[in-house]
Amino acid sequence: MKSDQQFLQELKEAASGLWVMSESDYPFEIVQLEGEAEPGQQLLRQVSGSPPDAPVEGRTVDEFFRTKIYYAVEGSRPDENVTQRTQSILKLLRENLTELRVYRVGTINIAVLILGKSREGNWLGLSTRVVET
Repeated sequence: MKSDQQFLQELKEAASGLWVMSESDYPFEIVQLEGEAEPGQQLLRQVSGSPPDAPVEGRTVDEFFRTKIYYAVEGSRPDENVTQRTQSILKLLRENLTELRVYRVGTINIAVLILGKSREGNWLGLSTRVVET
């Protein structure tokens, strides 16, 4: 069984260099929220740096990963291994987290938090942003 720190290190390595393509591209970052309670809307807004009245919307992980993932290289060329890498991230998330879900916070410049509950009882995962006008 992996500790939270071991899992987060593996997740960080798996997501390194992958960017989410939208009207502006953003990388993945690691998120760690201590505590067993599911993060509420206020905490999600706070963690994402969103205004206190920003809308919060839930999605499934599968819905999010249908979004085209882009590999950050000079000239922003797509990486041939992106599909394989995103599948590795999904597998890592599913094998190590329960109650896995995606939260979208805000409008236009939307914070995206991919979170699940770890074996140690904390909420862990990835964050990024998407721009949708």
